[in-house]
Amino acid sequence: MSEKIYFNTSKKFSFKKSMINLSTRLHHTLTPKHAEKTARKLLLTPARTKPKNAEPQGLVKGEVQSKEGILKTYRLGSGPVWVLTHGWSGSSSQFYPLMEHIANQGFTALAYDHPAHGQSEGVYGHIPAFVLGLEAVLDSLEDVAGIVGHSMGTVSAIECHHQKLVDKPMLLIAPVLDYLNNLFGSVERSGYSMRLFNAVVDKVQTQYRYPLQSIDPIGKLKQRTAETIIVHDEGDKFTPFSISEKVAQEMDNVSLVATQGQGHGRVMKCQQVMDSFDRLMTK
Repeated sequence: MSEKIYFNTSKKFSFKKSMINLSTRLHHTLTPKHAEKTARKLLLTPARTKPKNAEPQGLVKGEVQSKEGILKTYRLGSGPVWVLTHGWSGSSSQFYPLMEHIANQGFTALAYDHPAHGQSEGVYGHIPAFVLGLEAVLDSLEDVAGIVGHSMGTVSAIECHHQKLVDKPMLLIAPVLDYLNNLFGSVERSGYSMRLFNAVVDKVQTQYRYPLQSIDPIGKLKQRTAETIIVHDEGDKFTPFSISEKVAQEMDNVSLVATQGQGHGRVMKCQQVMDSFDRLMTK
């Protein structure tokens, strides 16, 4: 259910939206504790989707222990390691075509399922858990050549302050750069009670000591010195292409590759993504 909220882009009035707003506000007023428990489950539980692509030959499965539970990892190839971090309600299988390309270029592609995603343990998903999961994966590696992120996975990649990512190139696919506006705008458009949503957010940021307002992908990307390439479809319905375009225009170390007709998901395995990875190798 949560992806229907977070990926809602409709600005039209609807009776259903009005009923959601009324029912969630009433629920929170009458039984606040139960409402918050229900909202936490609804808003923070990603869909565990089925694999999107066939497993490539030679794929090695493993696991990493994190503070959020055991995370499943998927390794392909040999050589310097590129880490791949997927988005909300996604899984490592979305990266299989790109992983094959990375392996064919003489590198190791290491993808993993975020907490509460794919085959990994965990019940709830959010940025603090995403970052902790990525840190655990990076801790398990001797060295990292670069990182690839898709959608909300790009936020965890930029937010992560792990030493092994310092001055490492990034490939960001359909990134969520204006994270806070995207998040709050999507929930508000769904009709869900913002007061109830804020109550859930407050519990998470208190538990993890991770203030929501500190999440600033654009600001933190500006501070990076390594090369970053963004691949974004002009017609992406879930994350605004215009934001990526503006960021690339304003930051010298960021370049944009625009696609058409690839949407938010298919873009992950388009030729422009493969070519962009190759470009980072020549920098």
